[in-house]
Amino acid sequence: MPVSSRRIRSEDWKPIGVDELEKNALIVVQSAKNRSVIAGPGAGKTELLAQRAAYLLQTGKAPAPRRILAISFKRDAATNLTARVRQRCHRNHADRFDSMTFDAFAKGLIDRFGQALPQRWRPRPNYDIMFPVERDYREFLSQLVGTPPATVGTYADIQAISVKTFERRYLVGSPLPVDGLPNSTPVQWAADRFWQMSLHTGNKSVLSFPMIGRLAEILLRVNPIVRDALRLTYSHVFMDEFQDTTQIQYDLVRTIFLGTDTVITAVGDNKQQIMRWAMAMDDPFTAFDETFGATRTPLSNNYRSSPELVRIQHILAQALDARAVAPVSKTVGTITGDSCAIWDFSTPEIEAKRLAAFIASEMKAHTLAPRDFVLLVRQKANEYAAILGPAFATVGIHLRNEAGMVGSIMLQDLLVEAASELIVAILRLAITTRAGRHWSKCQVALVTLWGIAYDDEVAQANLARELDAYVLKFKANHNNPPNSKAESRQIIDDIIGFIGCDRLISTHPAYGQGEWLEKVLDSIAEHLWMSAVAGTKWVPALDIYEGIHAVPLMTIHKSKGLEYHSVIFVGLDDGAWWSFSNDQIEATAGFFVAFTRAKQRVVFTYCAQRGARTNIAVLYQLLINAGVKIVNIA
Repeated sequence: MPVSSRRIRSEDWKPIGVDELEKNALIVVQSAKNRSVIAGPGAGKTELLAQRAAYLLQTGKAPAPRRILAISFKRDAATNLTARVRQRCHRNHADRFDSMTFDAFAKGLIDRFGQALPQRWRPRPNYDIMFPVERDYREFLSQLVGTPPATVGTYADIQAISVKTFERRYLVGSPLPVDGLPNSTPVQWAADRFWQMSLHTGNKSVLSFPMIGRLAEILLRVNPIVRDALRLTYSHVFMDEFQDTTQIQYDLVRTIFLGTDTVITAVGDNKQQIMRWAMAMDDPFTAFDETFGATRTPLSNNYRSSPELVRIQHILAQALDARAVAPVSKTVGTITGDSCAIWDFSTPEIEAKRLAAFIASEMKAHTLAPRDFVLLVRQKANEYAAILGPAFATVGIHLRNEAGMVGSIMLQDLLVEAASELIVAILRLAITTRAGRHWSKCQVALVTLWGIAYDDEVAQANLARELDAYVLKFKANHNNPPNSKAESRQIIDDIIGFIGCDRLISTHPAYGQGEWLEKVLDSIAEHLWMSAVAGTKWVPALDIYEGIHAVPLMTIHKSKGLEYHSVIFVGLDDGAWWSFSNDQIEATAGFFVAFTRAKQRVVFTYCAQRGARTNIAVLYQLLINAGVKIVNIA
């Protein structure tokens, strides 16, 4: 049934598309106050926020023309939330919902208003994005920074600066002072030099996303007109995956919304904090509750995992938070045998062979698809794929390393790029006989890209005719997928020409900076060409592009937010978890994240040839305490 666009009285509103919400979830959905929501694995965080958006928009609690802003840590989380809100709301409501990442939000502010920054902090309009790592800071401090004034220190003092803390503590550790960073010590002087060289040296400014976040915060601090415009625009703010929020991101939100009537809902799970290495705050929930006067609200239902897996999850959760509330599984167990086990193998080759045979058998016995399974690794996915891939191919299963690079972009990241998703949707529409869902997806995307009003029926009818004419022409000119990268790029450019490059950049501002759009389109072209090898037709080529018939292999960090029937974690050993002792809390959280991706089964594998399991004995002990068996396979 289509979702109505009419205003609904708050007392008459009911959850949309679901049978019911748990009591605390409904309280959050209808809340008029700031709340921090601790939502464990499978609690339905995306659904909770979508229902809250529907309630606020449909009842007028978020009154037009004010909007709702949802900011997430990851792009796919932002995209998924947008899609869910569109399912729950009529379009004239959903069009007032803005979902984006923190990085995109900050970057959008700099792209629109950055030239209003004080000259000292003002980047050139067409700046480039950099992704610095420790070696870049080491090179800067050893070769590029220069010699400080005698009043500050010596070259030797610069060499003594800790590379590990230079960015986190001194470069972006605090809000930027309007008059410039202090430079009375060697490390302060070096941080100021890094900023000024990045902003003002060369033909273009070069900025990292943490630097952009800091610039966005000072921009709003010194330009109250821009800040107040945001306050007037957004009546409500959602902060998703809040456990991964950095101090930079938190300070930006605080500068904009503290002390206003904007209601903020922060949702996440403190047991899944695996981004402290990327500057996530130690305890953002407590800071939020204290600063914004938020009410802490836990959710207890788990709609993902079977009762047995939820029981084990709780034992793991208590190692991270002794106060963790025991979740309630709302899912039925469907497998026979162990829901969780540790399999010991003598060699990686035997491990690969047995895992391939196991998945092939399970797919056949239970009518499961390849993407009902996932192979997770801690790191070095390429090395695992080199051994696992051939074994899976032997039983007729394609194992896809989603951590592999396509051009300069990781495959898993490429697939959630807006340009990639739109191009695939148009290709699917062009080559599918009964293409209803592809037609709807393209229509919705193009209406947004082309700025057509939801109630402009004439413009929408014209768009439908243009889209129909384009796909007919495309199919006539490209009956088969490309047989070279050059041909693939021609196809991509043709689609972008129809969409409108300027429209794409206007809707997705990240594509307007530097060479990012070119890198994305080049990677799309390469991946499309490689997916069409061996004379495949369009449908199988696009299936390969999206990995529909492949078992995915990925890292723990990239699995966050995803779910699978069966999770196989390969390599529970000291070698893979070499940094376990450096931050045992974050490592255990990563272990928890890997476990909680599963709906029905989790298998951990160990191979003595890869390393001992002495340093991570605590992880094994947690599983043993939960009654998980170690099985010697070979």
